[in-house]
Amino acid sequence: MFKNILVPTDGSELSQETARQAVVFAKHIGARITAYHAKPNLAAAYFYGEDKKVTSNSLEEIDEQIDKEVRKNLEFIESLCRDAGVQCDTLSTSSNSPYEAIVEAAAQAGADLIFMASHGRKGIRAKILGSETLRTLTHSTIPVLVYSYGEREPSRA
Repeated sequence: MFKNILVPTDGSELSQETARQAVVFAKHIGARITAYHAKPNLAAAYFYGEDKKVTSNSLEEIDEQIDKEVRKNLEFIESLCRDAGVQCDTLSTSSNSPYEAIVEAAAQAGADLIFMASHGRKGIRAKILGSETLRTLTHSTIPVLVYSYGEREPSRA
């Protein structure tokens, strides 16, 4: 049924646990994984932000640090896939709108499922912080599987 699963990551513990579960799922159904990371678009933040104290040199340094972190996050998922015998590709784009980037990345990768985390925020926290998962759910034209372990500790099995 599903052949290519997009797994967005931000490198958080929840994102890593979601990746673990996505790899287990992909192995079980014989699918491949496309690991994805949406980098913040620093140039846009610099040119349109109110605080323009960032120099081009420091902007480049920050961008290099972000690239290093993105590689680390994607390599984490690649390693999980390699250990499980699941085929894996990686993809990263720059965007200040993660949900839009996720939807676009799914199309670009030819994914037929997005497997992502839910932080489980409720009430005012959910309204203030928003939900990239909810936005992805409402804008995606392909299925989105939302992994949530709620208040429980993630399983390492």
